[in-house]
Amino acid sequence: MISFQAYDFHVLNMKTRMPFQYGIASLTSLPHLILHAQVEVDGVSQEGAASEGLPPKWFTKNPQTHFNDDLPALIEVIETACAAMVSIGACESPFQLWKSTFEVQRAWAEDKGYPPLLWAFGVSLAERAMIDAFCKAKRIPFIQALQQNAFGIDLGSIHPELEGTEPSQWLPREPATRLTVRQTVGLGDPLFDADINERDRINDGLPQSLESCIKTYGIDHFKIKICGNEENDLDRLRRIASLFEAFNLKNYAFTLDGNEQFREIETFRSFWQRANSDPNLSTFFSHLLFVEQPLHRDVALSEVVASQQLAWSDRPPTIIDESDGDTNSLRIALKNGYIGTSHKNCKGVFKGIANACYIHFLNDGSKQKKYEMSGEDLANVGPIALLQDLTAMSALGIKHVERNGHHYFKGLSMWPERLNKDVLATHADLYHKSADGFPTLNIENGVIKIDSLLQSPFGCGIMVDHSEYIPLKNWSANSL
Repeated sequence: MISFQAYDFHVLNMKTRMPFQYGIASLTSLPHLILHAQVEVDGVSQEGAASEGLPPKWFTKNPQTHFNDDLPALIEVIETACAAMVSIGACESPFQLWKSTFEVQRAWAEDKGYPPLLWAFGVSLAERAMIDAFCKAKRIPFIQALQQNAFGIDLGSIHPELEGTEPSQWLPREPATRLTVRQTVGLGDPLFDADINERDRINDGLPQSLESCIKTYGIDHFKIKICGNEENDLDRLRRIASLFEAFNLKNYAFTLDGNEQFREIETFRSFWQRANSDPNLSTFFSHLLFVEQPLHRDVALSEVVASQQLAWSDRPPTIIDESDGDTNSLRIALKNGYIGTSHKNCKGVFKGIANACYIHFLNDGSKQKKYEMSGEDLANVGPIALLQDLTAMSALGIKHVERNGHHYFKGLSMWPERLNKDVLATHADLYHKSADGFPTLNIENGVIKIDSLLQSPFGCGIMVDHSEYIPLKNWSANSL
């Protein structure tokens, strides 16, 4: 039996080392919310933790509102989900507790008019803290709990075709201990060192331009954001292609992130046809893996778009991301011509597991993988959120993962010195000490090592003392 007994929230303000421009937002600072929960597992009281940065304009892309206007809803959905998980009481399994909370939150959010991506985010934070506590109480790492289905996951309740099966029948038996980093190329990122004005140059020992990132990290996988303006996007893609050529990259791969910049499919189709007919981009586009969420969530899964997309015979492989808010979103997307979805822990761990199993089921026995489960980022940083996220990615069989928190934030420099020492001692494979002395991701030849994460309860192998941070009730957005 498992029950969510109590919880509290604390905040750590974080500032980026350089602006992260994506879609309609430019991230320069955000509150990093830390959840500590008290969970009872078979009569044993155990603490669990989860955390997440609260970024502007991802959960709700309304250009008419200010970030300060959006924050109360973000915090409300988290507090409401935690309260709902407490009120549900004891359940037989973590999955049952999550599913019950999910349904209660859905009913509450319908009255508020909140979209699934937003209200499900609140559930995901409570879910992660509950999973962390469960693994600690059972003294087994997440991977082992998943393989044994200790979480009690009922796949058939989400995807009927999987009725009577368990995650171990679909997911890799051996999780990957090495993951390839797919480096984000934000809309405002300098591509070449020469693009950086002296007044904008950052001297913190970390690479700033895409050129410098390739040199420093040895990366050859990329996620390139586009803004929806054909001329600007094509010019930028040509420059990126020339950079890859200058480095003589042969086996590189990339994804295009549309960030919901297109409101109708014809506008996206016009961009796609121009890009593919551009002689300077012909070799470049042969390395494309897929396009991520080009259409705004308001229309992406509509019947109109479905008919237009299915009629477009030479359309690019496209996945959803922001449209994946509910448990049936993937099924609707596949029916409408998309090839898959993304996983982020902020969209739900158990939902992501079920979706990954369903995609493995659909691809099972086929020589060429037709459907895709990708791993994407949300400016994730350690020592909790990133590590839990990477652990889930490995379990789902995702081999390359978009990472950007290490690029837009100055490692773990914003966390206390004691915690940084613990991270370097416990997760010396994932982190190393930078030239300036703070922990930062250890990326070698474009790869990160996560052995220590897979041996920890749920990724994070250290204790985070929440008393060192600002209680949420005392925090104000003005402090950013």
